[in-house]
Amino acid sequence: MEPFWIKNYPENVPSDINPKQFATILELIDKAISEHGPKIAFTNFGHSLSFNDISRLSLRFASFLQNNIRLKKGDAIALMLPNLLQYPVAIMGALRAGLTVVNVNPLYTPRELRYLLKESEAKAIVILENFGKTLEEVLPDSFVEHVFLTRMGDLLPFPKSALINFVIKYIKKMVPHFELPGVFSFKTAIEEGDESRYQRPSLSGEDVAFLQFTGGTTGPAKGAMLTHSNMVANTLQVLTWFLQGPGVKLSPAICPLPLYHIFALLADCFVYFSMGVECILITNPRDLKGFIKELRKTEFSSIIGVNTLFKALLNHPRFRSIDFSHLQLALGGGMAVEKDVADKWQKMTGRPLHEAYGLTEASPAVSINALDIKVFTGSIGFPLPSTLVSIRDESGKELEVGEEGELWVKGPQVFKGYWRNETDTKKVLTDDAWLHTGDIAKLNQQGLIFILDRKKDMINVSGFNVYPSEIEDIVTRHEKVLEACAVAVPDEKSGEAVKLFVVKKQDDLTKEELVAYCRENLVSYKVPKIIEWRQDLPKSPVGKILRKDLKNIL
Repeated sequence: MEPFWIKNYPENVPSDINPKQFATILELIDKAISEHGPKIAFTNFGHSLSFNDISRLSLRFASFLQNNIRLKKGDAIALMLPNLLQYPVAIMGALRAGLTVVNVNPLYTPRELRYLLKESEAKAIVILENFGKTLEEVLPDSFVEHVFLTRMGDLLPFPKSALINFVIKYIKKMVPHFELPGVFSFKTAIEEGDESRYQRPSLSGEDVAFLQFTGGTTGPAKGAMLTHSNMVANTLQVLTWFLQGPGVKLSPAICPLPLYHIFALLADCFVYFSMGVECILITNPRDLKGFIKELRKTEFSSIIGVNTLFKALLNHPRFRSIDFSHLQLALGGGMAVEKDVADKWQKMTGRPLHEAYGLTEASPAVSINALDIKVFTGSIGFPLPSTLVSIRDESGKELEVGEEGELWVKGPQVFKGYWRNETDTKKVLTDDAWLHTGDIAKLNQQGLIFILDRKKDMINVSGFNVYPSEIEDIVTRHEKVLEACAVAVPDEKSGEAVKLFVVKKQDDLTKEELVAYCRENLVSYKVPKIIEWRQDLPKSPVGKILRKDLKNIL
């Protein structure tokens, strides 16, 4: 399909970008630092680091990785942190050392962490001490040789750093006892790293920058190989949209989404960083009272989030007290933005909610609405520059404008494939580099994309993908479970939640016992919210459980 939507692009936005303008992410980082050096890059707990600070600290960490523990180009390093100043320093330090970054949800259970570390073969990990107990349980089963431990306040000035670390550990008791042999202090590594010994690695655009784990379009977690070229291209695509389109001020930006999530990773660490935007990192957005307190004291210009976050803010009584006079952009992604939420947001803030669309396999951005829209469109916007989209039927035949089918995407941001998983790569990536998104969509006459249905089985909990097959695999390992099937159900707070249908093997199994078991093996958002006992589950003639027959049973 010809990119007819280009004629409806915002004025001055080009149809294409030059994906080879920068060979690697390192060049993007260098340019941002040279242009914005003394400006504030990241703020957290009231303390700020400038672009020059980020450069200095990340180079020290890169040097320590290269010279003190001898990690080599291409080695994988896992980052298991919430939104703290340590995160951008660790990410940029690892990339500058030529390593591949593996982002890890810090709330993962030992089972989930063990899987990610073994699959990625990470040789090092940077982890907040709050989660050291989880790492202790899985470290012997991993390839990890070096552990960098950090505390919440480690990059804050004294005495604030000492106070926060004391409160977290001794007052709130958020650091369970653990024992990890031979750990490094992340703070000490930065202090001891010698910038003069840093050697810039020889990288190409095809080198893998991130091994970003996702459920893909089907099945259990797989590592999406996002190359330097992928991330550079996607950064430039979004930058072009922001810089060449209708001008909006984005700084300071409120960044509540965790940096381990691909949406925030691209927006905060690369797009906003390249633009010189100050990112205010929110460590715990679930603490709405504290989050709103931060919003009230900040004249913020932009905020990115997911539908459930915007909904939670709107429902909080103190949200009305926030000054929105400086707000120019509120961007929603990760999951569909509900019209009711968008309408309430605009009524309360005076600004529309902009919706964007992407998926991990596309680094992630595919499309975005024009920045000068006056009201919520219900569309995920136009394809980004240098991005082709096509609506296909089940046979792969391209459909006409207005017809409904699967959304296919092609562009320089489309991933290299799944890590050591050629079979699943071929399921979603054609020989001519078209990515099957699994989402049902249509294009209108202007070229705007409308998502009509999601991936068939995936459950979207507050913007996080939950794959039924993983839950079912865990649940059916329980000695008292015979069969299980997980489906999505609507949820007021999270958009969707997990409902589990279970056939017992032993009658004494209780819901409390099963939920406790799930909590031991699944991160909290994957734990079933509803459990329904069944005598049997509907099956096809060949014995396959018919998930679709259970989806309508709420």
